[in-house]
Amino acid sequence: MECGFVDCHCHISACEFEEDLEDVIQRTREAGVKTLVAVTEEVTEFNRVLQLQERYPDLVAPCFGIHPLQGGGGPEPRSVTPQDLDAALPLFYKHREHLVAIGEIGLDFTPWCAPTQQDRDDQMTVFIKQLNVAKELDLPVNVHSRSAAKVTIETMREQGISRALLHNFAGKPSVALEGVKAGYHFSFPPAVCRNQQRDKLIRQVPLEHICLETDSPALGLNQHVRNEPANIILSCQYIADVKGLSPQTVQLVTAQNAYRLFPRADRH
Repeated sequence: MECGFVDCHCHISACEFEEDLEDVIQRTREAGVKTLVAVTEEVTEFNRVLQLQERYPDLVAPCFGIHPLQGGGGPEPRSVTPQDLDAALPLFYKHREHLVAIGEIGLDFTPWCAPTQQDRDDQMTVFIKQLNVAKELDLPVNVHSRSAAKVTIETMREQGISRALLHNFAGKPSVALEGVKAGYHFSFPPAVCRNQQRDKLIRQVPLEHICLETDSPALGLNQHVRNEPANIILSCQYIADVKGLSPQTVQLVTAQNAYRLFPRADRH
C-alpha cells in the first residue's frame, strides 16, 4: 500500500493526545498514514494546529473552523453563536497560506444540542459565513451534519460550494446521492464497524466519492477507548468488505480522492 492512507478528518490538536503525541505520530506513520487533515472546532485550537504543522510538516495539514457546537471540552456543549466566529474570522485570512480547508464547520440539529429555532438560525449564520470564507480563499470545506444531513447539503448547493467532505455522514442514502450529484465526498470513521447501520449508505455512495477518516480521538471501534489515526486501516477494511473490493483498492482510490479534494494537503 505504497501510496499511503489519508485521514481526512481528525483532531490531532485535541488535549487527549498531548501526553503521548510522539507515540501516536509514530504509530500513525507505521500504519502507512501519509497525511492528517487536522480540523479544529474552536478558535483556541488554531495556534496548536499550526504548531503541529510546523513540527510535522510532511504529515499535518491544518484546517481552521468553528464547529456548530462549542465548549467541546466541557460537560455540556452549547450551540454556536455569531460571536464565537468573530475572533476567528481575521485568523482565517492571516494564516490562509497554511490552510488546506475550512473545517470543522456545519450544522448539528440534535434536539438537546440545538433545542430552539434561535440556536438553529445562529448555526446557519455561522455556517454560511464560513462557506463564504472558503469561497473567498478558494478552499474546500470539511463538514459536520448531525441530524441535519439534508439541510446541510442543500445549503452548500445554494451557496455554490463545489468541494466538500461530509464527515461521519449518517443521513439517508437518497440524501447522500444528492451530495454525490453536487460533487461532494463522504468519509467514514472506524465507528462504522460497530454495527451494520451504514452498510446500505456505503454500498450506494460510489467509491470515487468516499474518503477515509478516524475523527480521532472520537468515533473509534470502542466508544470508551481513545481513537487514533493508525486505526484508519479499520475503516478501509470495513468499506472494502461492504463493497466487495480489496483493501488496496479502497486505500488507493480514497487517497486519490482525498488529494483531489484537498490538493494543498498533498505534500509528497
